[in-house]
Amino acid sequence: MRLPKLKIPTYASMRIGPKFLQRFMRIWPPYLGAGIKPEYIAQDASRSIVTHKPNILTRNLVGTAFGGTMLSMTDPFFMFAGVYGLGKEYLVWDVGVEAKFVKPGRGKITADMQVADETWDLIKSKTANGEKYLHWFDVEITDEQGDVVAIIRRQVYFRRKPQFVKQRAPESEAHK
Repeated sequence: MRLPKLKIPTYASMRIGPKFLQRFMRIWPPYLGAGIKPEYIAQDASRSIVTHKPNILTRNLVGTAFGGTMLSMTDPFFMFAGVYGLGKEYLVWDVGVEAKFVKPGRGKITADMQVADETWDLIKSKTANGEKYLHWFDVEITDEQGDVVAIIRRQVYFRRKPQFVKQRAPESEAHK
């Protein structure tokens, strides 16, 4: 007997909103276990605020936030912003990350990730004909005093899906 193939829904196919996503991510095991807390996600997902406060279970050997936890704080919020900001016409993937750790992350640390409207305009112009575009987003993670503890750069892949790319007439027909 053959079992039916299960189709696992994605957040995009379920049409869930950013507010539901924020609530879900608060109990998502990787974030819950690491002590990462999504505090705010804008309705259009253009801004997300995520916090982390190291505790006995989540701090490293010297009592500060793990570097990997700081990277996780920023994943996958720029991708979510792309999915919600650009809509179903686009493929959006996280593809790269860079980090510079400036000082130890003691106490509560915060990542405030924002995407300006001009960024969406740039991405739309770069992908209008179906080309891929890789965009770097930067975010500073700060401590309670406002000091920068890390600078995280996330690279996100954007491409307009083929069915939404306007087909151009061949050159020979365009000049008739």
